[in-house]
Amino acid sequence: MTAKRERLQRIWWRVALAVAVLITVLCVSLVFAAIRNDRAIANHLGTANAQVDSVSFDRTIIRFDTPDGIQHVPSTGVLYPEGLRAGDLVRIEYDTSDPEIARVAGRSAANTLLPLGTTVLFTWLVAGPLLWWLRHRSRRAAPVA
Repeated sequence: MTAKRERLQRIWWRVALAVAVLITVLCVSLVFAAIRNDRAIANHLGTANAQVDSVSFDRTIIRFDTPDGIQHVPSTGVLYPEGLRAGDLVRIEYDTSDPEIARVAGRSAANTLLPLGTTVLFTWLVAGPLLWWLRHRSRRAAPVA
């Protein structure tokens, strides 16, 4: 095996490892972000009824009024929106000091554990054999001394 080919295989192995680690770090970060948002809501709890305006792949947009009469539409959408449809009226909990942070009432960071845990699991179910195969292939092709 040429040195160039060995170098290329090492690069591919590192790329595969880096992608798997990056996905894992992102998922763990999302769990901690959800916990942080839940704490912020719990520390300054406000509740309201919200109208679901739109549901898309990346966010669910809601509209709600706070007791001071201001209408809020969190730009990032509502946390834990599973099962919502446009036009639904839902009870939400929000951070009174920052109404941009809102979640569907009764839901918490625990709702993120299954999808993010599954993502990490499948990432490593793919990355593990791929990394093994890349390493095995490079060792098999290397000449025996």
